[in-house]
Amino acid sequence: MVLKKNPNIMSKKIFIKTFGCQMNEYDSNRIFDAVKKIGFEKTDKYEDANCYLLNTCHIRDKAKEKVYHEIGRVKKIFREKKKPIVIVAGCVAQAENQEMLKREPYIDIVIGPQSYHKINDAILNFLKNKKKEEETEFDTISKFNYLSQIKNKDSKVSSFLTIQEGCDKFCHFCVVPYTRGPEYSRPFNQIINEAKELIQSGAKEIILLGQNVNAYSYDEEDKEYRISDLLITLDSFDKLERIRYTTSHPKDMTDDLINVYKNSSKLMPLVHLPVQSGSNKILNLMNRKHSIEEYVLIYEKLKKINSKIEFSSDFIIGYPEEDEQDFKMTMELIEKIKFINSYSFIFSPRPGTVAADLKLVDQKKSKQRLEVIQKKLFDNQIQTNKSLENKILNVLVENKMKDGIKLFGRTEYMTSVIFDGNIENIGKIVQVEITSSNQNSLFGKLTESSKKKVA
Repeated sequence: MVLKKNPNIMSKKIFIKTFGCQMNEYDSNRIFDAVKKIGFEKTDKYEDANCYLLNTCHIRDKAKEKVYHEIGRVKKIFREKKKPIVIVAGCVAQAENQEMLKREPYIDIVIGPQSYHKINDAILNFLKNKKKEEETEFDTISKFNYLSQIKNKDSKVSSFLTIQEGCDKFCHFCVVPYTRGPEYSRPFNQIINEAKELIQSGAKEIILLGQNVNAYSYDEEDKEYRISDLLITLDSFDKLERIRYTTSHPKDMTDDLINVYKNSSKLMPLVHLPVQSGSNKILNLMNRKHSIEEYVLIYEKLKKINSKIEFSSDFIIGYPEEDEQDFKMTMELIEKIKFINSYSFIFSPRPGTVAADLKLVDQKKSKQRLEVIQKKLFDNQIQTNKSLENKILNVLVENKMKDGIKLFGRTEYMTSVIFDGNIENIGKIVQVEITSSNQNSLFGKLTESSKKKVA
């Protein structure tokens, strides 16, 4: 199938606003790769757009209302101008579908995450017939087959690559199985070919993405390909410097994946592994399918392989029936593992999930617990960053800061580093001496040896 530009709609401009996770960022990039084929250029100025696309996320609280608020803002911006085509994409679009078109007439197209291969037809049909469209079928195979024919020209130093979508875990608090569908793993060679395209476009780091990324499993010719096979293959690519993957589930942290850390020189030593709670009682109520003992065993196996491996995680505070003992267990787990970077939130019910109608923990209590846990997690971050002062770290330089003077890069543990340098450093791993730090970032100066390499 040859995809050609349509000469009738050249020089149209699309503004894409992305909410939520890294997969949405990847999706937005691939959406743009698709709409380029029908003549759209990307604009960073929303007021110049002929097409305004919101790629939405349903994970956080009030996600739906945020979308309608954003549409209200767009209406004001274009009050005195020609209305753009307004598209709502992503997980809120999937969850709300036809309801969005009924509630907000300003929206023209609603398209779910598994229907992005239909976006060009939807836009062209709307331009021709002015007929509103809703596309929210789960058709993951067709989507990735279509997108595999379009080069991924993401030229970022650190680039995302989706390998798996959807979820079969059905955690009682989570909407992902309903908005992204069942677990689907892309063909192995399709992923490797896209990785090669990214590397050709300048990617030095690839981050493999999936709702359950380590559940990746693709069968071909009597062989099962796992995420471990992908990691080993990527490790062999000369021009690729770093490999990461997110988000993992403890249930799928199998020994073949753990063992990759023994031999891979490019797989980074930060493991993001959401635990959600330190209490087995709460994990069982959440339907998480793993125990704290199993989680700690994964931690111990990885630390035994490489003592420099560190963990980050996600925590839900105030899940229904959480009591002081459950909360204490979560604090004990944090004390044991000393997560260097984590996300924590008060439980927020999601319509359609098992936990949606459960009795909430007193909100005042939940807020107090969140404050306690965040202080502990943030203290861990601050102490970790403080311990790196006066040390020399390897930093992959990603871009220039908005001030146009300093450079931005990341350590092996994903920590942000801001330092003086020049554009020749971008895309390279340089050595930076850390001079100061705060909770989220490190600050430093390029070492003399790194300066000489560039010169």
